Amino acid sequence: MELSLDRLTKQYGSKIAVDHVSADLKPGVYGLLGANGAGKTTLMRMLCAILESTSGEVLLDGTEVSSMGEDYRNLLGYLPQDFGYYPNYTAEEFLHYIAALKGIPRGKARKKTKELLEIVGLDFAAKKKLKTFSGGMKQRAGIAQALLNDPRILILDEPTAGLDPKERVRFRNLISDYADNKIVILSTHIVSDIEAIADQVFLMKKGQFILQGSVPELTEKAGGKVWELTVPQKESRKYLETMAVANVRHEGRQVVLRIISDRKPAENAVPCMATLEDLYLYYFGAEDTGLYDRHA
Repeated sequence: MELSLDRLTKQYGSKIAVDHVSADLKPGVYGLLGANGAGKTTLMRMLCAILESTSGEVLLDGTEVSSMGEDYRNLLGYLPQDFGYYPNYTAEEFLHYIAALKGIPRGKARKKTKELLEIVGLDFAAKKKLKTFSGGMKQRAGIAQALLNDPRILILDEPTAGLDPKERVRFRNLISDYADNKIVILSTHIVSDIEAIADQVFLMKKGQFILQGSVPELTEKAGGKVWELTVPQKESRKYLETMAVANVRHEGRQVVLRIISDRKPAENAVPCMATLEDLYLYYFGAEDTGLYDRHA
């Protein structure tokens, strides 16, 4: 199975949301990283054939997915960033309803609902109404509905939003187990989630893939750009105001700064092993700080 993106583009008037994106995706976990407005959600909606592209196409084993209709939707599981639900439905009723929409036979739907509620840790709340759920519980119900039809292509937009650390670990383990012989595409702002489970990572900026590769391949690109610097507390502000600081740790009257910089920030700065989060800050710091205009 291969899902191919061929010069995929989406334009709204003069604004280009997705700009000639191409990639070939085979079974595995693909992480999509980018700041708000990078085009991630627009891209995912086109991959789901919910949104029509301005140009380019999405192909599954050589066939354009928009021409496949129900055959493509039957292979697909999708969790949008804000999924709709009926607040007066119980978790069980909600999954039964989604299963009916997907054409899953009633007996299989009941069995699958019970199984998935256990997997996402909601079996205790199967008979409770969704309106009583916390944000994290609703998100887990959303993950369950995306898995109802055992999709071969699973697309998840910000799936760990609202999940606590324990729930995020459960989610990562679930996706790692599920991804065998399937294509899983997920976007998230929580870099550690992608770092833990993604086989390939795409960095998306202004509608384009600016980098792609495995986590080790990408973090290598940030090599020589990550530094640890210990300074007196009164001196830390000048670095915080003029440089990209990934982390601040106080040790007595000293402050240890993790700095992302092309140049050694001070004589006593020590080079550090780069992480995916460092790479993210290196390329997307401009979204917040204006420090990285050279990457725009």
